[in-house]
Amino acid sequence: MSKDMQRMMKQAQKMAADMQKAQDALAEVEIEGSAGGGAVKVVATGDQQIISVTISADVFDGEPDSDDIEMLGDTVTAAVNDALDKAREAQAKALGPLAGGAGGLGLPGM
Repeated sequence: MSKDMQRMMKQAQKMAADMQKAQDALAEVEIEGSAGGGAVKVVATGDQQIISVTISADVFDGEPDSDDIEMLGDTVTAAVNDALDKAREAQAKALGPLAGGAGGLGLPGM
């Protein structure tokens, strides 16, 4: 194996190790998304796992009706999407430099 090939393999192994470290760190990051003026809050990890959903007790004025339940579903969906969008942004920020570095190795598709 040529020295250039060995160097490239070492760079690829280092990049894979760095990528794994960044992914492990992202799994530990908690990101909060919210909707409905904070009435619904969702916490996701940086690797896009939902870990909690909190709904404020004053979401409803009295007994909820079918419109209230539909509104709550829409609000939860919006809060989940907000949390996941923020998690994707954190992931792109953390992994972007590593993923972008693959092109320098001349590896197609990376």
